[in-house]
Amino acid sequence: MQNNGYEEQNINNVQDILGKEFKVLDHGFIRLLEIMGDDSSICQAARVSYGKGTKSVREDRALLRYLMRNAHTSPFEMVELKFHVRMPIFVARQWIRHRTANVNEYSGRYSEMTDEFYLPQADQIRTQSQVNKQARSEDQLDETRANEIIEQMKDSQAESYNEYKEYVAEGVAREIARINLPLSSYTEWYWKIDLHNLFRFLKLRMDHHAQYEIRVYANIIADILKQILPISYEAFSDYILNSVTFSKSELFKIKDSIANFDFDNLTPENSNLSKTEIAELKNKINFIKQL
Repeated sequence: MQNNGYEEQNINNVQDILGKEFKVLDHGFIRLLEIMGDDSSICQAARVSYGKGTKSVREDRALLRYLMRNAHTSPFEMVELKFHVRMPIFVARQWIRHRTANVNEYSGRYSEMTDEFYLPQADQIRTQSQVNKQARSEDQLDETRANEIIEQMKDSQAESYNEYKEYVAEGVAREIARINLPLSSYTEWYWKIDLHNLFRFLKLRMDHHAQYEIRVYANIIADILKQILPISYEAFSDYILNSVTFSKSELFKIKDSIANFDFDNLTPENSNLSKTEIAELKNKINFIKQL
């Protein structure tokens, strides 16, 4: 990019965040260890296709937004980030389903497990959702009962860890001694992922349907990206995170509602859309009308 002020500010943001520990839940954290590339790296990767050099920040922003909304994803893979994350094991088991990453996890075979366990806050002790079979509802338990459950969890965690320590002291192999420890045990890992696949992770895990305990991790990662990759994150927020898709059947339902959509007075000034986006919107509306 040909804007030294932008580059200097971005470098300062990265330096401020690298290695900084962001607390999550009761004993967890996220630290950004390394980053390869920035917003300009994505633009350079895209422009190599047709042999043009670096441009201004304004032109880079337009290009990044074009790439994002048209699903030209490979340039975003040019940026890679490595995190150190500490989380409860049940969160890690959801997290690891995002397989397009490199992971090295703390080993309970080589090292002793710690005595730190996740305990939910009372307001997170809720009833089972009747709509979403894998989620909690918005209905909280009575505060007294919620606190009783938390104390029971705490006692159970302490008991299982005491047994674990006894087994280890007797000489039982760590890989066997650990197997009765609960899913609330904390683990940690190094996690390296490219920006494109990190955005896919955030799209799923920032959603309100995601389990609260993984959603708070995703939200912190998002806050980090806003500071070190502001143009890319803005495009992701506008075109992916805060957008929806429609099925063919759904489009039939809304077809009549947009039949008289007026493009004549639509301008970049009154619509917050670029000229290119207005043209793309027209194509989308015409596509729906032709169904």
